[in-house]
Amino acid sequence: MHDATQRVMDRVIQLDPNQPEFIQAVTSFLGSVDKLVEDIPQILYHKVLDRMVEPERVIMFRIPWFDDDGLLQLNRGFRIQMNSALGPYKGGMRLHPSVNLSILKFLAFEQTFKNSLTGLSLGGGKGGSDFNPKGKSDGEVMRFCQSLMLELGRHIGEDTDVPAGDIGVGGREIGYMYGQYKRIHNKSVGILTGKGPSFGGSYIRPEATGYGLVYLSAAMLGAEGKSLDGKSCLISGSGNVAQYTAEKLLKMGSKVLTMSDSSGVLIDPSGIDADKLAYIKTLKNVRRGRIAEYAQKYKGATYIPHNGSASTNPIWEVKADYAFPCATQNEINAEDAKNLVANKIQLVGEGANMPTTLQAEEILMEGGVLLAPGKASNAGGVAVSGLEMAQNSQRMQWSPEQVDAQLLTIMKNIYSNISQAADKYSTKNNFVDGANIAGFLKVSDAMIAQGYV
Repeated sequence: MHDATQRVMDRVIQLDPNQPEFIQAVTSFLGSVDKLVEDIPQILYHKVLDRMVEPERVIMFRIPWFDDDGLLQLNRGFRIQMNSALGPYKGGMRLHPSVNLSILKFLAFEQTFKNSLTGLSLGGGKGGSDFNPKGKSDGEVMRFCQSLMLELGRHIGEDTDVPAGDIGVGGREIGYMYGQYKRIHNKSVGILTGKGPSFGGSYIRPEATGYGLVYLSAAMLGAEGKSLDGKSCLISGSGNVAQYTAEKLLKMGSKVLTMSDSSGVLIDPSGIDADKLAYIKTLKNVRRGRIAEYAQKYKGATYIPHNGSASTNPIWEVKADYAFPCATQNEINAEDAKNLVANKIQLVGEGANMPTTLQAEEILMEGGVLLAPGKASNAGGVAVSGLEMAQNSQRMQWSPEQVDAQLLTIMKNIYSNISQAADKYSTKNNFVDGANIAGFLKVSDAMIAQGYV
């Protein structure tokens, strides 16, 4: 790493030593863009890297709310407004006990470059709270969301910052937040995406991240003379991204063998077909149940409870052709990567944000595995969020077919851009470098053009 790049890295570690996720994201990013330092000297002259790793604004606030017993509860809320060079801040709100400043800064940092890859005029941001919606009643979730919006609402706007959903935030939570914003501001504008189609939302938004992941993976495989048809696939997670990744894979002729949740891993050697997937959707989305119930209903399936002390995840030990981590960050470690390589996995498509550790990334690429990095492969969600913003501005609603066609075009363009950047600045098929560099160049050009802001 060049001295100038290393200086930026050292400063991040010095300022934020207790933010491992953010440091990991910056390390991966700087490792890629370091290749440009000698070719593009204005990067150093304008101190683009120094500015890029610092959020434009970090907002932290308390969220008081009453539970069903009338007791006051308290949570912490955040909004990271990372970079607005390309447009209004755009990124989800996450509700999960693990939420902290490090995780949200890493997500906002990744989101900046992910959004740039879509070709839409979107900056990068992220937010959330350590509130856990699991086990809460609808009334408790509503009161929490309303209290959150009392503070968040003063920092967002349709041309300033447009949040969306993320882990723990689906249509229910977005609806409660949007309703509260309207009550406070007396405005019906597109200040949130992921809304229901009946009040300004876009069709295909819930499906978009999973569908987009499959579209980009298909483009990547197609360039190698391969396809998804007839291939076996591993999927981790069982939320929206995992569900719609499975749905689109099935439509492309693939066989889905696995899914998971925080309680354990499901393996079905006969394949999770459309009927079984419909059961999972009802189980997870309506009943908010656990994936273990699947194995009780379908006797050929195996359920492996989560073991917190295990060094590997059993889902990545199953033999298959392709793998799609769609659960959470760092779910594939070095040992998992070795298992995937040993089992001759040909592609890992990241549906989650940064699901692969830095060491695991190296092992996969050295093992000849095509790695579709999350900032490219899971950009479908924010792409359709951007399309929802366009529809809101026009006071129009596009058909599902129109939105899906736009999504497919965007994902194909992302593949083309990251592939060209990899070929020009790194090595062929190093899509981690390609995504980092292609995203960086667009954001840095805008930052330099706009002066020292």
